[in-house]
Amino acid sequence: MGAILKPRNLPQRQLRAAAVAVTRSRPAPPPAAARPRPTGTVRHGRGGRRWRRRRQQRLPVVLLAGEGGDRRGRGGRSRGWERLSCSISPVPARGSEDGLILFQQLNLITLVIFLQQETKVAEWLYFKGNKSFKKYCVSLQNKSRPHSRGEYNVYSTFQSHEPEFDYLKSLEIEEKINKIRWLPQQNAAHFLLSTNDKTIKLWKISERDKRAEGYNLKDEDGRLRDPFRITALRVPILKPMDLMVEASPRRIFANAHTYHINSISVNSDHETYLSADDLRINLWHLEITDRSFNIVDIKPANMEELTEVITAAEFHPHHCNVFVYSSSKGTIRLCDMRSSALCDRHSKFFEEPEDPSSRSFFSEIISSISDVKFSHSGRYMMTRDYLSVKVWDLNMENRPVETYQVHEYLRSKLCSLYENDCIFDKFECCWNGSDSAIMTGSYNNFFRMFDRNTRRDITLEASRESSKPRAILKPRKVCTGGKRKKDEISVDSLDFNKKILHTAWHPMENIIAVAATNNLYIFQDKIN
Repeated sequence: MGAILKPRNLPQRQLRAAAVAVTRSRPAPPPAAARPRPTGTVRHGRGGRRWRRRRQQRLPVVLLAGEGGDRRGRGGRSRGWERLSCSISPVPARGSEDGLILFQQLNLITLVIFLQQETKVAEWLYFKGNKSFKKYCVSLQNKSRPHSRGEYNVYSTFQSHEPEFDYLKSLEIEEKINKIRWLPQQNAAHFLLSTNDKTIKLWKISERDKRAEGYNLKDEDGRLRDPFRITALRVPILKPMDLMVEASPRRIFANAHTYHINSISVNSDHETYLSADDLRINLWHLEITDRSFNIVDIKPANMEELTEVITAAEFHPHHCNVFVYSSSKGTIRLCDMRSSALCDRHSKFFEEPEDPSSRSFFSEIISSISDVKFSHSGRYMMTRDYLSVKVWDLNMENRPVETYQVHEYLRSKLCSLYENDCIFDKFECCWNGSDSAIMTGSYNNFFRMFDRNTRRDITLEASRESSKPRAILKPRKVCTGGKRKKDEISVDSLDFNKKILHTAWHPMENIIAVAATNNLYIFQDKIN
């Protein structure tokens, strides 16, 4: 039985799921996709049916900033997790303080990530605005005003991508950003990669708080002076000015993916990065925009034979020649670029044998891996499927060393989850800074945290109604049957429209960020 692939989650709704007999009253899968074009080439065309393009509003990327102390948060005894300040909603508001958080929003938050920065710097926060708002008011951080603990201020706003239209395929390319990855900081400026479905951009984020005055060839208002009237030479001086944050695109990497990009990952050599779509993985050099190298290609000659797609890909944090990618069949392949230029043949293959007695119609759907993350040490990797989180040792391929059930109580609800499409939700997972704990999201605005040392787990809720700023979060429990206790919630009462798909953990401190639909919540571990 092949992998069950939902048409709306496939690239351009054109890939077909092979060898699957779905006896349901659902629309048939769309026809097979057109043949992909070679990497690094540009195709132009005049033909194709012109679709009337709906008017879309520009969705800005808003950069929030805050400064805090160098608090590691590892000493002392934990008293639980408290919410910092207040949540960040579609309108720029105030949030946490420590760490650098990055997230996107398009009617809902689609990305949350901390900057992997080990020095004490200002914290920044990106997000993409809701379509219902025409514009955002941007207030820059005033460095002269000391920050109180637990605040973010809007730092800057810029537009990352514009909506486009592919006239050859009559396909609209949204400006929604799928992934953002920070590059290691080399100077005072920050660099990041952002991508929508087709185009990757390299951005430089810099600030300027001084301006030069006293030019010889220019007046104070910027007009050129008559050289014949210049009688003396002046030495320009730098004077302070209001902080100006500049976001400028330095590179644009386009026309290399036929299908929608789902992953980008920066290599540890700081010179290259990979980008992955549903069928191919390309290797880019940061200085070269007009070509890339195709290192993985799983597209069959006959699209009727397609049984799986690539769901995520990531470079090893320390070895620049090693990367992994996961598939919709629940497998992970580790590849070594030293073995061959085209890594269609993997070096290691990670897959957990399935119990034949527990196999059902939904087995291959829930086994699809939605996220894969290497640990900071590089020894382990973590994968997230629909019901569980698994930790793999890179030296053991036959089974995971740890398995954590996230919401096993939903196994009896798979039929209804299939009907409302929730079974196709893609949950992310993350490590803490020391790789001793992991976190992932669930439904009803619940998120789960697992301690790898003590094997303890906790369920917390991110909600405006249930918590106030600085309030300690109370553990939540789900009642699966029998008499329900006062502080428990019935599995039938879970709200599947409220879900936490994106989570992030500060790399240095016990501070987490969770995206609950269209709100970002930031919590810290309260220490005695």
